[in-house]
Amino acid sequence: MLAKIWSATIVGVDALRVGVEVDISGGLPKMMVVGLPDTAVQESRERVKAALKNSGFGFPVRKILVNLTPADLRKEGPSFDLPISVGILAATEQIETTLLEDFLFLGEVSLDGTLRPVAGVLPIAAAAQKLGFKGMVVPTANAQEAAVVAGLTVYGCGNLKEVADLLGAPHGHQAVKIDIREAIAKAAHLVPDLKDVKGQTHARRALEIAAAGGHNLVFVGPPGSGKTMLARRLPGILPKLSFDEALEVSQIHSVAGLLKDRGTLVTARPFRSPHHSASGPSLVGGGSFPRPGEISLAHRGVLFLDELTEFKRTVLEFLRQPLEDGFVTISRTRQSVEFPAQFTLVASTNPCPCGYFGDPIQACTCSPRAREQYWAKLSGPLMDRIDLQVAVNRLKPEEMMQQGVGEDSRTVAERVNQARQIAQVRFQDHPQVHCNAEMTTKDLRQHCGLDQGSRNLLEGAIRKLGLSARAMDRILKVSRTIADLAAAPTIQTVHIAEAIQYRTIDRMQ
Repeated sequence: MLAKIWSATIVGVDALRVGVEVDISGGLPKMMVVGLPDTAVQESRERVKAALKNSGFGFPVRKILVNLTPADLRKEGPSFDLPISVGILAATEQIETTLLEDFLFLGEVSLDGTLRPVAGVLPIAAAAQKLGFKGMVVPTANAQEAAVVAGLTVYGCGNLKEVADLLGAPHGHQAVKIDIREAIAKAAHLVPDLKDVKGQTHARRALEIAAAGGHNLVFVGPPGSGKTMLARRLPGILPKLSFDEALEVSQIHSVAGLLKDRGTLVTARPFRSPHHSASGPSLVGGGSFPRPGEISLAHRGVLFLDELTEFKRTVLEFLRQPLEDGFVTISRTRQSVEFPAQFTLVASTNPCPCGYFGDPIQACTCSPRAREQYWAKLSGPLMDRIDLQVAVNRLKPEEMMQQGVGEDSRTVAERVNQARQIAQVRFQDHPQVHCNAEMTTKDLRQHCGLDQGSRNLLEGAIRKLGLSARAMDRILKVSRTIADLAAAPTIQTVHIAEAIQYRTIDRMQ
């Protein structure tokens, strides 16, 4: 007997349909899996055999051939356990086969027949809907994740017996349904509030500009000045994720296996903070079967690099291309995959090895040579890509003791939203541009015109600071955002002057 079941596999963040063909014929009892399966797929032979027997089904003592099509596509992971199990049951006529053509099956099988959740269900569900499948059968723990996709009937099953019952009497089972927009509206996220930050007016202003324009930001200051505290409050003033953005972010997290036990959608902008010992592949993604790294998990959100100069220079250089292009390409011998990586980079660092260069309270003990070597860890091309370079000084005693609270995140977020709306109107004919930081050279010429006074000021800054053409473009983008926050139709001299002030590292060197 021959049976064919539909499943899918993940390549990058995309899902590709996979046919699972099961043929049972005469010969010595043996089960073979062909079609470029990895070790986890090969091991499914033993899991499936034990699961079917322990679930009360018969396992054929015959030759079983499982073919995964297309044969030239590498298959990985335990998600093919369920379709292989269903294929064997269908080929031995132990289940009803009416729904097999219109449904896609996905799931890992335990030895007792229990279905375990797998990674990548959300992008597979989206692909299934586009391919015209009527529905999916997945483990119960993955059901709500798959049900996010509209127009797809999703059934969650706890074990193989439930799958057999579903195929025999689908009308007796309730499909999983969720109200996505209600889930987003009710989602509560504990994000630190800006009102907890005392003083630091200059740094708070830079944080607001970064949120309004999507600009990269680095805080430079001595230990205890509040750099990390400020950075962790950026998500609280960013615009909320739209439904399309939430779906896009959730698919990446699903591929990484972060949604299996966390619900349906990522409803808050991601905030990723890898340790400074992180390797290049963990940051940008990689592996023999490429998986998204920290920069892709921070897509549409924030990537925070604390103690920036403690990261290896070779690791930081991996960031240059994603910061410029908004995506990262991972190439392997058999395949090349592309992961989205449009994130806001926020970093913090001390001004020198001891941390107190320029501090009015504690004297710096570093030599000029030591400071030079310290900053040599950060390449010029990387720093050119950071729009806002902000000095953060330690609070004075009277500022530490003040009882009042600063402006809260909600108030700042309102101004940020207004500035973003102005930018959205400006880029309504360019849907690929979401904020000022993503403007192209053509956009700069069109939307960042300068009067003679502003032009002279910027030219003087370029000469004095030795800025590159890329750094000049970054200043123009920041100036455009400052003008948007002021609801000014054009960039004025005061906006250029403020943007130049946010080149702290350039002025230190």
